[in-house]
Amino acid sequence: MFTDRYDNPLGTTSAAARDAYVEGCDLVLTQWPGALAAFDRALAADTDFALAHAAKARALQMAGDMPAARAAIAAAKAFADVPEREASHIAVFDLMLNGSPSAALAHVRQHARSWPRDAFVAATSVNQNGLIGMSGIAGREQQQLDFLAALAPHYTDDWWFNSHYAMALSELGHYAEARPLIERSVAAQPRNAYAAHSLAHLHYECDDADAAIAFLGRWLADYPRDGGMYGHLHWHLALVHLSRGHIEEGLHLFDAAFAADDYRGPLLVKMLDAPSFLWRAELAGHPRDATRWRRVHEFAHQTFPNPGIAFVDWHVALADAVAGDDIEPRARQIEGLTESGRYPAGLTVPAASRGFAAFQRGDYDRAVRELESMMGERERMAGSRAQLDLVEFTLLKSYLALSRFEDGRRLVEARRRGPRSIPVAGAEPTVRH
Repeated sequence: MFTDRYDNPLGTTSAAARDAYVEGCDLVLTQWPGALAAFDRALAADTDFALAHAAKARALQMAGDMPAARAAIAAAKAFADVPEREASHIAVFDLMLNGSPSAALAHVRQHARSWPRDAFVAATSVNQNGLIGMSGIAGREQQQLDFLAALAPHYTDDWWFNSHYAMALSELGHYAEARPLIERSVAAQPRNAYAAHSLAHLHYECDDADAAIAFLGRWLADYPRDGGMYGHLHWHLALVHLSRGHIEEGLHLFDAAFAADDYRGPLLVKMLDAPSFLWRAELAGHPRDATRWRRVHEFAHQTFPNPGIAFVDWHVALADAVAGDDIEPRARQIEGLTESGRYPAGLTVPAASRGFAAFQRGDYDRAVRELESMMGERERMAGSRAQLDLVEFTLLKSYLALSRFEDGRRLVEARRRGPRSIPVAGAEPTVRH
C-alpha cells in the first residue's frame, strides 16, 4: 500500500497519483505555487483517489475559489467506501468549506488524537489564519501552543512541524526555544514560506531589524510572485523599513507587493496588510496618503461588503475610520451576529471599530474608553501579536494626545518582553523616561 510522507496509508494503487499527491501536499504545506496542478495530475492518474479530491478542495479554498472548492469536496464525499482515516480527513474539509469552523475544529482535535501524523489535517489549525487562530476563543494563543505541543512527540525534527511550533512558541515569548526549531526548519526545507514567516515574526519579536532585512531580502528574491505569502512577507519587510523611518521603501513594497493591483494571494490577507501598514505609518508620524487610503477603502467594500470574519472586520474598520464613514451600521450588524451566537470574537471588534473611528475624529477620550474596554481580550479578534500591536499603538497615541503620559508609561511597561521598539511619534520622550 502506498503512503504519504508521514506514513499515512493512501487509497490509490497508482504510483503516479501517489507521487503527485505527495508533491501537492508539500506545496500546500509550504505555500509554494503549483499545488492545484499537482492534484490535477494525481486525479488524472486515478480519478477515484478521494483524498486527492479533498486536497484539491483545500488548495482551491486557499486560492479563494470557494465554489470550485465546494465542488471538489463534494466529489471527495461521493466515495462512500473509504477507510476510516480518509473519511475523517474528508469530513474536516467538508465542515470547513461549508461554513462550520467550530465543528471543523472539534473534528480536527478528534482526528489528531487518532491520526496525529495526518499533517494535512493538522495544518488547518496551526497558524494565525487557521481554525484556532480565527476561532475567537479567549486564550487561543495558548490553545495553539498546546495543540502543537501535543503533536510534537509524533513529528520529532520534521521541518513542517518545526516551522509552526516555533511560531507558536515565539508568540508566547519562548524565543530561546523557538529559534533553534525555526533555524532547523529553514535549513531542512528552504522553500517553505511558513518557515520564512515564522522567522520574520521571531525577528520582529526580538527587535532584530538587520537580521530581518537580510533574511527577507534574500529569501523573497527566490519566492514566486504567485506564492500565497508573497504579499504578507513583503508586509513584514515593509514594517521593518517603517521601524527605521524609511517610509518610501515601505510604500514601494505596498504598491509592488502587498497592496498591488495584481495581487495574487488570498484577498483576505491583502485586506489585513494594506490598511494596517498605512495606519501604522501615520502613527509613526508620516503624513496621510489619501490616494492609497482611497484604494484600500474601495477594495474593502468591493471584496468584503458584509461583516462576518473578525480578522477582516477590524481591518475594514480602519479604512472606514479614515474615510470618515459611519461605522455604526457595520458595528451593529456584528453585535447582532454576536447575540445570535454567530460571531465568536464577541464585542471586541465593535469596540475596536468605535475606538478607531473616535481616534480619527480626534475624540481621544472616546478612543481610550473603547480601546481600553477590549484590550484584555484583543487576541479574540485574531492576528499575530505583531498585527495586534496596532491596537496597542493606537491606544498609546491616544494617551499621548491627551497628555496622559503616566498611562502611556504603564502601557509600555506592561508590554510583552521582546519587541521594545515602538514606532509611535512622540512616544520616545514621554513613555521611555
